[in-house]
Amino acid sequence: MTTTATTVKQPTAAPRGEGGVGLVLRDLRRSFGAGTALDGLDLDVAPGELLALLGPSGCGKTTALRIIAGFETADTGELLIGGEEMTAVPANRRDIGMVFQSYSLFPTMTAAENVAYGLRVRKVPKAERAARAGELLELVGLPGREKHYPHQLSGGQQQRVALARALAVRPRILLLDEPLSALDAKVRLQLREEIRRLQLELGITTVFVTHDQEEALSMADRVAVMKDGRLEQCAPPNELYERPATPFVAEFVGTMNRLPGVVRESGTVEVLGRRLPVHGDCPAAGREVDVLLRPEGLKVAVGEEGPGEGATVRVATFLGGLTRLLLTTDSGAEAKADLPSWEAGALTPGARCTLTPHENPVLVEETATGATTTEVR
Repeated sequence: MTTTATTVKQPTAAPRGEGGVGLVLRDLRRSFGAGTALDGLDLDVAPGELLALLGPSGCGKTTALRIIAGFETADTGELLIGGEEMTAVPANRRDIGMVFQSYSLFPTMTAAENVAYGLRVRKVPKAERAARAGELLELVGLPGREKHYPHQLSGGQQQRVALARALAVRPRILLLDEPLSALDAKVRLQLREEIRRLQLELGITTVFVTHDQEEALSMADRVAVMKDGRLEQCAPPNELYERPATPFVAEFVGTMNRLPGVVRESGTVEVLGRRLPVHGDCPAAGREVDVLLRPEGLKVAVGEEGPGEGATVRVATFLGGLTRLLLTTDSGAEAKADLPSWEAGALTPGARCTLTPHENPVLVEETATGATTTEVR
């Protein structure tokens, strides 16, 4: 697919929260037969906030979005929009705009007619519909495409039309259901920046469902990570990455090493020859655990001197400013470490080095064997 640069007209700026309303999900539960899609979901979305729902397939994020939209009904729980109870309110009375993964444009309607469809249903006069459609198509970077049919537009342009259609009715809440997953990488990057810019400028409260952690971390004010119908953690992107609340969040968001360690006294764990403080739940002293460490949380030194554990470089992958090393420690564990490329010149496959963790708190998870060791070094 070929793409061309587009200029997106900037809407009139709106302060955060102006134009948006609060959204509250309280103890939402939804089952389908023997399966549980939502198991007591609690979320508070601030006016004007962009919240991303992130998680693996089947975690319940799409079910939550469909309940907000009114396409599904929760078995129990409350849904409040702007402080109003909306659980029993039909979808067409919730003032919600939705953008789908598949665009869902009407193939026999032009771009302008697609954008104006919701206004036509609301019996807005024809001249006003046309003016609003033209304004929004210009807003999303498609001036002059009013008379184009969907088959005459690229995937990225079709998704812009879908976004303009969702905004045409001036919704109180905007819902995005994996709207970029069908697009190629370059268009996906461009559109996520444009969506975020528009959302900030309009100040509209937005819930964005995605399985792509990069999209979630780059676009959202906060990210809610879900697993098995429950909320694992909801936090700003930097906090989610740097201080994950659970091992699941730690491994789902970003790249994570699992290295063998042993819990010592005073809530510390010994790993790679160093003792580190444990963040979160800590098993009893002497228990064998997996220690979770990010690739950038490991220091790599050429040679075998100093604190840490000896290791051998297996693969060195150049990533521009960073080089990622795949290493095997002398105890047989595998680890990934990131370091600036200018420091990695001597660390070619087969090179010996010393691997040392940075002295930051770490998450641990007890190993399946749950073995206990009495050795203290």
